[in-house]
Amino acid sequence: MGLASMLAAKLSGNREPQGAVPASIYDLKIKSLDGKEIDFSQYRGKKLLIVNTASKCGKTPQYAGLEKLHEQYQNKVSILGFPANNFLWQEPGSNQEIAEFCERNYGVKFQMFEKISVKGSDQHPLYQWLQSKTGHKPDWNFAKYLVSEDGTRVTFFKSSVQPLDDQLVSLIIQP
Repeated sequence: MGLASMLAAKLSGNREPQGAVPASIYDLKIKSLDGKEIDFSQYRGKKLLIVNTASKCGKTPQYAGLEKLHEQYQNKVSILGFPANNFLWQEPGSNQEIAEFCERNYGVKFQMFEKISVKGSDQHPLYQWLQSKTGHKPDWNFAKYLVSEDGTRVTFFKSSVQPLDDQLVSLIIQP
């Protein structure tokens, strides 16, 4: 689909809803960038930092901080990246292009998922669930949601909060 067609579809509201809000984050199964289905039940018992990402955004350098957070605290938190093209079309690439960009420019080793929609009528069920728990939808690319080990508590961080911000790190490292 060309840019003009995508813009026309967005402006006309022709978007398909993604499905029902899951009862638990552990009910989700979402494909990774390489097309493998990831069952979220594997994350039970570990904190999750869920981030909507984009490769052509002024906040894209946050990938470096997210990777550093992953390297330092992977025993405490799983970082899950979700490319999204919702904010000024700043993630136009295919899943393969996104994977290559992340590896080449930031050495990303944390789990990245297929491109999804994080807001609007086609909002992915994961982001419907996160919004239902916090009352917040992403304010821009690189908004962050920290999910507790038992999947019941979610803390929202605006996109302006850096991955290594003391407030975020303190919640990750506390038991």
